[in-house]
Amino acid sequence: MFRRLIATSPTWIPVPLRLTMAAIFVAHGAQKVLGSFGGPGFEKFLSFPTPFSFMRPSWLWLGAAAFSELIGGILLFLGLLTRVGAFFLACTMLTAVVGVHWPAFFASNQGIEYPLALLAMSLALLISGGGVASVDLALSGGRKR
Repeated sequence: MFRRLIATSPTWIPVPLRLTMAAIFVAHGAQKVLGSFGGPGFEKFLSFPTPFSFMRPSWLWLGAAAFSELIGGILLFLGLLTRVGAFFLACTMLTAVVGVHWPAFFASNQGIEYPLALLAMSLALLISGGGVASVDLALSGGRKR
């Protein structure tokens, strides 16, 4: 199972995608967890409402979202368990698209445009793996999937 999680092909294609998403999600996760970059910080973020009423207790779901962004971004940056990090981020972005930003489309109206793009990029990394310059490739011995 572990070998399937780290399997990737030695290609450069996912690397720019992985590093760009890592920068975005580490920054957003740091805002929510650490209060960096003018963010609310963990305690204040946990007091926000959840997008769906079934998400109870809200602190659990919001904490999972905040840590998914931070840890998922770090995993993507390293290319370590890239598929796991991409899965965390895809779940978070799917919730953002459906529960927070729907039905508006354009980002200027706080619509789904931006989180939908991040969801699509997460799914691409979930499929492809980390590529070259990833810990996943080093752990797999440089073998193709």
